[in-house]
Formats: sequence, C-alpha cells, structure tokens
Amino acid sequence: MQHYVEVDQSIKMEQTQGDTVLAFSDGIERTILIPAKVKRACQRELRARGVKPGMIVLRMFASGLLLLLEDRMEHVSSVTIDTEYEGKEGEIKGLLLRFILKWVPDFPKEAIAFRQVGKQSGAHVLAWETHKARRKPDRRVTIEELLRYC
Repeated sequence: MQHYVEVDQSIKMEQTQGDTVLAFSDGIERTILIPAKVKRACQRELRARGVKPGMIVLRMFASGLLLLLEDRMEHVSSVTIDTEYEGKEGEIKGLLLRFILKWVPDFPKEAIAFRQVGKQSGAHVLAWETHKARRKPDRRVTIEELLRYC
C-alpha cells in the first residue's frame, strides 16, 4: 500500500537548546527525536569539515528527514514537508533525492513537495505530542546516525 505522507518538525534544527522531533503521518506514522546535544555535536563536526554556515542547518534537516523516512520509503508515494526553511526548498529537495533515488530509483522528483501542513495535520500532532513527552519517539537519533546523511 502506498502512502502520501506529511512531515512536520517541532523545534527547529538550529535551536540547539532543545530537542528536535520530526514526524510523519498518513496511515503509517513515525517519529524521531534528535537530542540537542546531538545537534550541537553535528554542527561542530560539519563546521570542522568546512561545510558553509548556511548549509549546515539544511544538511541537518535533510539528514533528519532521511532518517525518518529511510526504512519506509518503499511504502511512500509522496512526501509533503512543512515549510520550515522558506526559499531553501530546492536545496533540501536535492539533498533528499541524492539518497531517496538510491533506495527507490524510480521515485518521482515531483513527489516531494513543500507547504504548510497546519496544526490539524496528523504529523503536527505527532511531533507536538512527542516534543511534550506525551508520546515516546520511535527512535532517538545518535550523532553517528545524523552525520550519515550530512
């Protein structure tokens, strides 16, 4: 069965004082939690690698999205991502497709879209409930995992 998933984020990647939660929902659902400590370590490592400052957060966000989706992509026919980094959608989409096309070679590029998913979205509710500790994340991300797709 194919799913049209929506993705939302609670606490942006660049807000390194708090944990980030990424969630998707539509018949299937999943959440990941990226601890603040992991985000700070990832930023330090990407700076040390010479990644341009403006790309660090985008790479971290894309990596988080890939970790969220990686073992579910064969069941996903489209991904709608909440607009978090306006004007940077092309860069994020490019980072995502580098890996998604390895997993699902015929995945259509136009099946990744960006728009506001809204507070009534299942993805928003999942991300918020996980952020507020009303629900456990399906996965806690380590620094090694986050750097895998950066």
